[in-house]
Amino acid sequence: MRKGQKRDRARELRKDMTPAERRLWTILQGRQLEGYRFRRQCPVGPYIADFACLEANLLLEVDGGQHMDAVVDVRRDTFLRREGFHVLRFWNNEVMTNLEGVRALIVSRLADSHPCPAFAARR
Repeated sequence: MRKGQKRDRARELRKDMTPAERRLWTILQGRQLEGYRFRRQCPVGPYIADFACLEANLLLEVDGGQHMDAVVDVRRDTFLRREGFHVLRFWNNEVMTNLEGVRALIVSRLADSHPCPAFAARR
């Protein structure tokens, strides 16, 4: 996929987010999580991550049943880890029924990364 095509595809995905992606976005947008900025449908290498926090090298993926034991996801995660990213994957139903648990896990991972300047200033 060429760069322009990937950009256009990311735009389409932002318009057509799944209900679980929309729900997760409600806690990620506007630097709500410890001052970190998240992007939706962010191109990373040959892939498009559901959500990306580039300052913490953290990618979030929200998966449905089609991802159960997907070899493609293993290959993708391997590439992204080689590029220096940490990948957290959540099931759709997990986001829909346990958003606070998902939030806590993301915040914990952010705390393990280098602190965001806005977050460090509040300490």
